[in-house]
Amino acid sequence: MDVRLLAIAAALPLAACMSSEAPVESTPPPPGEMTCNADAVQSHVGHRASAEMGAAILRESGARTLRWAPPRSAMTMDYRQDRVNVMYDDAYKITQVTCG
Repeated sequence: MDVRLLAIAAALPLAACMSSEAPVESTPPPPGEMTCNADAVQSHVGHRASAEMGAAILRESGARTLRWAPPRSAMTMDYRQDRVNVMYDDAYKITQVTCG
């Protein structure tokens, strides 16, 4: 095999990893803005997890993002004041709603 072809073949996988877009930076919201309030959505515990329920929880909690937590799943421990977490069981019943 030609050395030039070998060099090109070695560089192709690296080229696929490159992106022309600038990296998206995540900055926390200003204090008091888009802060999650889990107390406001505790009435949803016991209901069936669905896209519509998630949208309602997100809206009513005042959070910016929603994170679903399926049964037996691992979650990062990073705390975000603008995120609401919705845990549910195998029957898709919401078991817990927290912020963070």
